[in-house]
Parts: sequence; C-alpha cells; structure tokens
Amino acid sequence: MSITQFKNTHQVPLQESAPVAVPLGTPVAVTSTTSVERSDGVETGIWECTPGRWRRQIVAQEFCHFVQGRCTFTPDNGEPLQIEAGDALMLPANSTGIWDIEETVRKTYVLIF
Repeated sequence: MSITQFKNTHQVPLQESAPVAVPLGTPVAVTSTTSVERSDGVETGIWECTPGRWRRQIVAQEFCHFVQGRCTFTPDNGEPLQIEAGDALMLPANSTGIWDIEETVRKTYVLIF
C-alpha cells in the first residue's frame, strides 16, 4: 500500500454525487465523495454533503475530521452533537441517528469494516 496524502482537502474535486439514501424532508441533501484508498477492511476519503436532514445508515466504525461547514448529529437515544469545521468524531460501528446539515460540510474519513 502506498502513502496517501490529503492536500488542501477543502479544495479537492469530488468524483461521485448522489442524494442521501433516507432523506427526512426537504431540501434533500446531496453527498459527494472521493474514495482514496480501500483495502484490508479500511476505506479513506473525502466526503461532502449539502444542507438537509437524513438518517445515517453506515454500519462501519468511522473516524472523521470536518474541514468545513456546520451540522448536528443526533444519535438514536442520545444527545445532539453540534459539529463545525475543525471538529473530529469517532463513531462506533452501528451508530445510527439523524444528520441535520445546516451549512455544506466536508470531512475526511476513515471507515473500518
């Protein structure tokens, strides 16, 4: 495996775009992503999401660092987490809940399957 460097992550062009899988109202958020590396049960990349509210469906453990934007994540049976550029999260496997994107967010992420 080669070394991957994320350089100026807030400016990297993203390759894929799609509406979120489980939107909760309008506007329907659109996500864009660039998957940089995927091997041995780990995926890394850059992800962006436009404003909207939706249910998180990822079952993998995730570490992410937000490089722009503002949002709230409310885990099922938990308290809302206010997130803004500069914040980082470690989400355990099977962390479900509601994302409320207030201002387009971009993050770098590591998924552990």
